[in-house]
Amino acid sequence: QVQLVESGGGLVQPGGSLRLSCAASGFIFSAYAMTWVRQVPGKGLEWVSAINSGGGSTSYADSVKGRFTISRDNAKNTLYLQMNSLKLEDTAVYYCAKSLYDSQWYFEALDAWGQGTLVTVSS
Repeated sequence: QVQLVESGGGLVQPGGSLRLSCAASGFIFSAYAMTWVRQVPGKGLEWVSAINSGGGSTSYADSVKGRFTISRDNAKNTLYLQMNSLKLEDTAVYYCAKSLYDSQWYFEALDAWGQGTLVTVSS
């Protein structure tokens, strides 16, 4: 079955960096777009970033543009999110999610989610 396992979260000071990873299994990873979505405890989901199946097309929320970089290694079945210049408001649980399609990533198209990894930005 489809499995997505995030890792790399933790506590970091404002201005610091973290790299999240999402290990995928149970499906042909290279055939599907992938996304990162975050959720502040007690609040709704916020789409963060997405990448198409081949890795040549990416998109970012305005709140993270210029600070976060999404990438993927299809040979390793792994999705990444490099987060730099972290801010207090980036504190959230970060989820990776698989799309039904190779180059679309709207919420309704996400059909599998990981368990999430907590990122805490605090001084």
